[in-house]
Amino acid sequence: MKIIHIANFYGPKSGGIKTTLHNLGTEYGKIGHEFIYVVPGKKFSREKTEHGGCITLPSWTIPFSGGYRVIRSTRQVKTILQSLKPDRLEVSDRFTLSCLGNWASRRGIPAIVFSHETLRGLVKNYFGLSLNPFVGWHNSRLAGKFDYVVTTTNFAAAEFNEIGTSNIVRVPLGVDLETFSPAHRNEELRAKMLKGGDVLLVHCGRLSPEKKPERSLQVLRELLNRGVNARLVYIGSGPLHKKLYDSSRDIPVTFWGYVANKNLLAQMIASADVSLAPGPIETFCLAALESLASGTPVVASETSAVGEFLTQENGDFVGLTAANNGAAFADAVQIILDEIREDATLSDRCRTQAELFPWSATINRLENINTLKAA
Repeated sequence: MKIIHIANFYGPKSGGIKTTLHNLGTEYGKIGHEFIYVVPGKKFSREKTEHGGCITLPSWTIPFSGGYRVIRSTRQVKTILQSLKPDRLEVSDRFTLSCLGNWASRRGIPAIVFSHETLRGLVKNYFGLSLNPFVGWHNSRLAGKFDYVVTTTNFAAAEFNEIGTSNIVRVPLGVDLETFSPAHRNEELRAKMLKGGDVLLVHCGRLSPEKKPERSLQVLRELLNRGVNARLVYIGSGPLHKKLYDSSRDIPVTFWGYVANKNLLAQMIASADVSLAPGPIETFCLAALESLASGTPVVASETSAVGEFLTQENGDFVGLTAANNGAAFADAVQIILDEIREDATLSDRCRTQAELFPWSATINRLENINTLKAA
């Protein structure tokens, strides 16, 4: 089967979308499918990669986004698709690429759209309003254009279920269990990151407004005020970098920037004590799952989807959720630090939980999407 995946918001330093595409392509290839992903770039290009074929199309850079791009012309996309003759179309952009659902339908090509974000959350975050009628209208319209809307968590599916959408399926994303592992803990690197501190916090993700990266600074300040000798390391880049840097000169923070080397990234995460995931509207958060795979417990926003995979079936926790303020997050961090001291199995529990989410399971569900019940 030839699977074509069209995505926006992809670039050299993009996070979740790029990770998802690359892993989907690798796993599809393992079971014999041809996978081609079409993404925005500076110009037209075509190349073979280890993840499948990659086509870049001329695009616009989104102002103040830290380098995110969107494909300029959907007409160009349709021309490319016409020549590629896909057996299935996958789309990752609910906004500018939604017209591709109708294009595929007219040609009898099965098409699915991934809802990587909660529209309700984005509207609330950027406009401070609920606008539920608009959100419902947009989601209903989106679902009507595609055979299926793929959501990764119950949290992501909620705004579709509330309007009675019938073609929603839940397909959790996965984690690279070979790259991310407790075995990659590096004491020398840990000491370098700590710079004399005792507790190492990492924040791994884009420094953009909707992810509330400033919350991690609030957590650090709160812990320092409580006498905890902690250091925070930001792994990632984004439009808020300068603002965060300027506001944190008086506390022990390191801005490591975007880490392209996956092996180094895995060592950094595995060497930390706690991973912070403060984004309040995360619909999955691959970085949190990568942390668990590395044996590092997570503290996440209670209003995001991350809490859905922070508790094991027997009730043991591998992370905690907290209210969206620095004090609540600091409370959760201290509980986890106590657990680390009292129970040496926490790291193993984190790893065991992550092993429930191999990318192969994601592909299996996508392969059998017609048999999945609505989320």
